[in-house]
Amino acid sequence: MYFSTLFLFLGDLGGGEMFVILTAVLLLFGADKIPGIARSFGRGIREFKDATNEIKQELEQSIKDDPKSK
Repeated sequence: MYFSTLFLFLGDLGGGEMFVILTAVLLLFGADKIPGIARSFGRGIREFKDATNEIKQELEQSIKDDPKSK
């Protein structure tokens, strides 16, 4: 996946802007809290993916078990 399509919602974000944003995050949260924030963010994404996969499996199972009426 291209980097530009990953952050498409940010528009034309260049290297300088990314540096400013990362510096601001570092100043706001500090270097010791950033790994914890990233870990929490990763766990949240994992839980979201697991939930969507579970719903997808339930829907596929209900479709599979539902007899088609003719």
